[in-house]
Amino acid sequence: MRSQPRLTFPCAVFLLLSGCAATEPVTVTEPVTVTRSDQPGEGPDRRIASVEERIDQMNQRLNQVGAQVQSLEGGVTGAQKRADEAARKAESVDGRLTRLWSNRFNQKTASLFEVYFSPDSIELTDAAQTALGWVAKEMEEHPTLTVELGGYTDPRGALDYNYALSQRRVDSVRRFLMDKGIQLARIHSASLGPLTNADMPDAKKRRVTIRLLADQE
Repeated sequence: MRSQPRLTFPCAVFLLLSGCAATEPVTVTEPVTVTRSDQPGEGPDRRIASVEERIDQMNQRLNQVGAQVQSLEGGVTGAQKRADEAARKAESVDGRLTRLWSNRFNQKTASLFEVYFSPDSIELTDAAQTALGWVAKEMEEHPTLTVELGGYTDPRGALDYNYALSQRRVDSVRRFLMDKGIQLARIHSASLGPLTNADMPDAKKRRVTIRLLADQE
């Protein structure tokens, strides 16, 4: 009886692999290469978000600049209004001064009186303040009136001292009228120094004359 041939180990392995290949085919895929643009945070979406963020920042800056421009425009407008108002007031004052200057030789005396002072004094007595109060009231009620002040002293003392004293007396009267609301442009004054008239008592020489002047019709 002939014996059966035996399969060696290598042959068995070969048959086993052949059987597997017949039942389940093997698929070979190519390797996938990941580029930098596919990495997280570096793709198109991220670039778009970055551009939008910069646009938002630019819009915020534009809004801030717009607000600053509006604030500057408001300040310029307010300054222009104040300048216009000041110009109108200046024109009004200039008009009054021009009229007063033009009529300086075309005026008549509406009233004339004196206020008197104690020796070496510039203090206004009660009688002087009453008289000057009436002057201020008349000038307030009649805007075309102006006043002319002349200061005097008696002849006693040094000449330069008497001229300075007569100026201080005029200043005292002018200050009183201005405190009552009379504009400086309507008050004309001069310090005339000592009176030497021997027929006049010294008490009458220590005075300021007040001459109310009205425009000629």
